[in-house]
This record gives sequence, structure tokens and C-alpha cells, in this order.
Amino acid sequence: MLERAYDPYCGSAPVPGDLLRAWNLDPVLIAALSLGFMVGLAAIRRHGGDVASRRRWLIVCLAVLAVTLISPLCALSSALFSARVVHHMLLVAVAAPLLALAFPLRRPASARSLSAAVAAHVLTLWFWHAPQPYAFALSSDDAYWLMELTLFGSAVAFWRCVLGPGAASASALFGHLTVIVQMGLLGALITFAPSALYAQHVLTTEPFGLSALDDQQLAGLVMWVPALIPYLLAALAGVVRLAGGEDVRGGSAV
Repeated sequence: MLERAYDPYCGSAPVPGDLLRAWNLDPVLIAALSLGFMVGLAAIRRHGGDVASRRRWLIVCLAVLAVTLISPLCALSSALFSARVVHHMLLVAVAAPLLALAFPLRRPASARSLSAAVAAHVLTLWFWHAPQPYAFALSSDDAYWLMELTLFGSAVAFWRCVLGPGAASASALFGHLTVIVQMGLLGALITFAPSALYAQHVLTTEPFGLSALDDQQLAGLVMWVPALIPYLLAALAGVVRLAGGEDVRGGSAV
């Protein structure tokens, strides 16, 4: 029997007419984001450096997290796998690099640290977008937040390595290339799968005018094309700086 999508945190899949009212006003989440923001501001002031710039990155990061977790996108991700992928890409390709810019590393990441960060980022992306782990993530609150936090945490670790001091280096560019290729491959596999892989969404896409396979193909395209843009832009910036002979080693961090 096919199971109707149910996100343990975002709730049952909405229909289009209810979507604009489906805001997530969880007081615990709002309190956690507010507390994180205040702690982050205090850490930025304490460690100095370009405080104004780092504070702006933190504010924009918080805004992206609010869109991801509080806006109706949270509810929509219960209905559409494509919305779930947009949700995840906002976490790993937008919010995570913003947080990395707010809290850059003090020194260039070692080759071992960079390799570990790249591997963790790629593996978590592949793991949580495989059908069985994805189903597990929707089985309980704990599993859901395990997915969210490991995706976001591994992405922050990756971006801190490739955006901090030493970003204009061959190893950082290779890290970008590895993630770009792996994410593109995952997106292509999801796009060209001959049948719907995510049973949780089979009964919830029709109200939005999509079959489950259409929804899955759209999700793959999101991961395959727009989600790669931040990685490509960061890699291109690194190439330009590397070609210009820059060696990025400064910066203040926590």
C-alpha cells in the first residue's frame, strides 16, 4: 500500500488552497533561531574583524532559514518532492555558505580537513536523497531533524573550507568540482529514473497538477541546474583569484 506523505515536523501534505495559510509558527523553532542569531552576533562582536560585513551575512542567512523552515515551503515539501529538494538546496547551497561567510576559518583548511568536508557533504546529499533513507527521515521528528542537521552541518563545514583563507587554491577548486560533479550526477539520476522512487509523494502531487514522476523529474532538474549555481560561482571566483596570483590567507574567524 502506498503511504500518503507525512512530514513529522511540517505535517500532512496540504492542498493548493490551504498552502498560503500553512506557515510554521513553531515557538521552539522560532526561539532556537532567535537564540542562534543573538549568540552569533555576540560571537562576531567578540572576535572582531569585519564585523559589519559578517553581521550582514548572518542576517541574510537567518532570513533564508526562515524561508526554508517557517514559510509555507515547509508544508509544501510534505506534498512535493521537488519542494523538498528546493528546501534542501536552500539549506546547503544558500544558507550554509552565508553562515560560512559570517564565520570564516582563521587559517586555510588542511588537505585532510578539506577532503573530509567534501566527502561528508557529498555523502549526506546522496544518502538522504536515496528512497529508503528519505522514507526513514519522514518516520519521526528525530529522524527528520537528523536529516536536516546533517545536511546543513556538512554543508557549512564544506563552505567554510572553500570560502575561507586559501579559497584561491587548486585544492579548494578541486573540492568545488567534486561536489558539482556528484550533485549533477545525483540530479541526473533522479531526473531520468523511469519510475517514481519516493512512495511518500505518490498520492500528494495530483492536486498541484503533477504526477509523481513529473514531480520527481522537476526535483532532479532543481538539483541538476539551479542548485549548482552557487558552487559554480564560488569556483569561478576562486579561478579568477588564482589566475590573478592571489593567495587568500587573511581573515578573522571563530
